[in-house]
This record gives sequence, C-alpha cells and structure tokens, in this order.
Amino acid sequence: RLRDRPSAYAERLRALREGRHGVRQELAILDGFLDAASRSIDKLAESVNPARFRRAVEILAKADTIYLVARRRAFPLTSYMAYGFGKLGIRIHLVNSPTATDPEIAGMASARDAAIAVSFTTYSAETVSLARAIAEAGVPLVAITDSSFSPLADVATEWLEVAEADHAGFRLLSASMALCMALTVAVASARE
Repeated sequence: RLRDRPSAYAERLRALREGRHGVRQELAILDGFLDAASRSIDKLAESVNPARFRRAVEILAKADTIYLVARRRAFPLTSYMAYGFGKLGIRIHLVNSPTATDPEIAGMASARDAAIAVSFTTYSAETVSLARAIAEAGVPLVAITDSSFSPLADVATEWLEVAEADHAGFRLLSASMALCMALTVAVASARE
C-alpha cells in the first residue's frame, strides 16, 4: 500500500499516444513492452534469492497436493503453473471456482499439502484472505509477490519477490512467468 496507486487505463493509453514522435505508434508500443520485459527479467536475474528459491522448491516437492491461489492479473501465472504441474504428473488444485467454493476447496488442504499464492500491488483481497486461511490451517505456503510489504509475505512460509517493470503504466508478467515456470520444473525435478 506504500506504492502509488496505478493510473486509470485511459491515462495509460493517453501516455502511449503521447510517446515517441516519428515512430509508428504500434511499433513504439511493441518496443516499449519488449524493453519493459527485458528490464524485468534482468532485474529478477540480479535479485533472485537462491536460498529462498531452494526452500520454496523443498516445501512444494514434499507436498501431496499443491493448491494454487491467484486472482486478477496474477491468475495467468497459476493457470500456467497448473498446466505445467499437470503435465509433470504433480497433483494440484487451481483454487478459482466459478461456483464460489474457493474457501471450501482451500479448506481441504492439510499439513501434508502446500499452497502457492500469487498477488501484486494492489493485492487481491480474495487471494490474501485465502492465503491467510491456508497458512492459519498449518499448510505450508509459498508466496510470489512484489514486495516485503505485501500482505502475502507476512503469512508465507517462504516468499519470492519479483517486481515487474511497466510500460506507460501497464505491468507485464514476463519475469513472473519465468520465475513461476522455473519453480514448477524445479519442483518436478526435486521429486524425481
């Protein structure tokens, strides 16, 4: 909450239109997003904490079932992790039910399981609530978030930090996706 609130999407589009002169707008937009993605990945490569990553892998590798919790812009990350874990033969629950039974699904997790919760500023209240309930039930929780001030960092057994660069106020998921897929594959490798 200490960070600035994101600008409205109309303001972000206006900033894009007022971008570089003499370059076709769509190419300037593409260049801006590619630059932001590159900066995000470079920053993650420099700042990732290997010990935390290793501990997160160990927690998840021991789990019978991995519960995946994310909403809003973080949802594509857990969705792709669910795909990856499924293809690698790892039992998962993607906690995102259209029937609004997420608290009940998350409530099935036990100390033999683990959970991954992902949220970034402005932090999804539903993700934070589910993560808190999971942690209070004694389920090991790995959080992926953008700051030590994140409410997920407070309740996590282990947390990984990834901060994405933006272009004209639009934040990407480039480094986050790389981190999530590395975590998925590392867990599968550790289980062998």
